[in-house]
This record gives sequence, C-alpha cells and structure tokens, in this order.
Amino acid sequence: MEFLQLLSCACIIFTVGMFTTGLTDLKKMKATQSADNIQFLPFLTTCLNNLGWLYYGLLKGDGTVISVNIIGAFLQTLYIITYCHYTKDKRRVFSQTLAMVSVLCVGWVYFTVVIPPGEAQLSQLGLTCSVFTISMYLSPLADLLDIVRTKSVERLSFSLTVATFFTSTSWTLYGLQLRDYYIMVPNTPGIFTSIIRFFLFWWFGAVITNKSSYKLIQI
Repeated sequence: MEFLQLLSCACIIFTVGMFTTGLTDLKKMKATQSADNIQFLPFLTTCLNNLGWLYYGLLKGDGTVISVNIIGAFLQTLYIITYCHYTKDKRRVFSQTLAMVSVLCVGWVYFTVVIPPGEAQLSQLGLTCSVFTISMYLSPLADLLDIVRTKSVERLSFSLTVATFFTSTSWTLYGLQLRDYYIMVPNTPGIFTSIIRFFLFWWFGAVITNKSSYKLIQI
C-alpha cells in the first residue's frame, strides 16, 4: 500500500471515529428523553463544516474528502434531528438552524453563481473552509484557560483529545503529501491544541485521582 493510500485510510478511520463521539450525546438524549446539558451549536457548526469540505472535495475530485464529509454530514444531521426532537427550547434551536441554512444558501449562491468555475472557485472555497476549520479548532482555547485557572481537567475528554490528535495529524500529512495547503494548514492547529490538552492531563492528572466521581464532558 502506498503512503498516500495509507494516509487516506487513516484520515477516514480517525475522522469518522471522532464524528461518532457524538453518539454518546445521542444515547444520553434517548435515555433521558431530554437534551438538557447537551450543546447544540457544535452539531450545527460541524455539519456546516462538513458540507463545505464536501463541496470542496467534489470540485477537486478527492474521494477521501468526499467520503469522510458525507459520513460526517449524515451523522451531524442525525444529531441535529435528535436534539430538535428532545429539546424544550425549540424556538432557539429553530432560529439557529435557520441561520445555518441561510449561511449555507448564501455560500452556495456565491460559490456557484458569483465565482466562475475553475481555480479561483476552488481556491476561495478552500480558503473559506480552512478559516472555518481553524476557528473550530481554536474555539476551545477559552475553556483551556479556564481549566488552567481551576486546575481541573474534568471538562476535558481524553478519548476525544486522542481522536482529535490523530485526525489532525493524518489530515496534515495527507495535505502535505498532496501539496494541498487548504487541507494541511487548517489541521495543524488541531495538533497543537491536542498537545496542550495532553499536557494539561499530565499536569493536572493528580487532581482526577482524588475525585470520587469523574464525568467526561466533551468540548
């Protein structure tokens, strides 16, 4: 197996594995018949991110990008529908979903009608997806600062941190191999934020052992 094929398999396995961490929230909602204490925005933003990269993969003809984001968009849609079913605050959820659909429609019109097909279309779409992905990787930094202040890692999920590290690393190497900087660059922050989380687990790990109960909250 060539190195690029190996990286492609790694990207699919690790990314799908990371997407399936949301199944924990889905099972919790079904078990409690409630969406309380479950964050809704991550489902929306991840779905929007998946759809953007899916379009990029279709334009470029990259089977790995297409496959991963079809699965990701399907899972996020499943999480969104489940959340909408169990949430009590349906008006807020509806308004946020409507906002995402509006952004999606505006983006679709811009990249299909305003921008002519070709290299410029692919470049602008890749840049937009890259910026959005970077913002998603950097968004938990405020929570990391709070963890440093409280000296507790109870808000971190170790399994999600491991999944993020391997996913980011595989996509970074995949983009480097293809010389596609729109894939490589936005996944680099995921490596660094994961390393920071590993350091926090090591530094404040002693705090966990003194706790009688430990509940993981994914961020």
